[in-house]
Amino acid sequence: MSIPTPTLDNLCEALPDELKDIRLNISSVLTGENLQATQALGIALSCGHFIRSDEIVLAIKTDLREAIGEGSDPIISDAIAAGGIMAMNTVYYRFRHMIGKESYTARPARLRMNRMNQPATSKADFELMSLACAALAGCEMCLKSHESSLLQLNVSEDACHDAIRIAAVVNAATVGIMKV
Repeated sequence: MSIPTPTLDNLCEALPDELKDIRLNISSVLTGENLQATQALGIALSCGHFIRSDEIVLAIKTDLREAIGEGSDPIISDAIAAGGIMAMNTVYYRFRHMIGKESYTARPARLRMNRMNQPATSKADFELMSLACAALAGCEMCLKSHESSLLQLNVSEDACHDAIRIAAVVNAATVGIMKV
């Protein structure tokens, strides 16, 4: 089942002609065959939060609420949580990975992230959102961890790939939406 996204479509239609490819990619990545429509929009929304794109966040929230009403609340809640937690985790774990010292790796993170184990949607949906945010941050450690978790949850590599494609296109759309 596809979810209409008129608000997001209007936002993307305003992208300049130089970003026509991005404009076309937005609709194609959100209607892939490996993710449910709610998963795709949840991933896009978490990416919007992660990269602080108020315009994309507002457009997707509006479309979700219009299409599925209160059923959108868990998706929106998890997207906010995934974007925020991954903003914290990608900084912390990228530091540990890049420094590469056992002394840092041996220290406990002592950062709360309980929401990852208690999502409002499903563990798989939250992990897909987290994987996409990890890609935006370029955090190898987080990417490997979330992809591994998804495979253990029987989520296909194709679905993981689609999540990353969504992250890439949302990131690119934000470039065109930015006010200069």
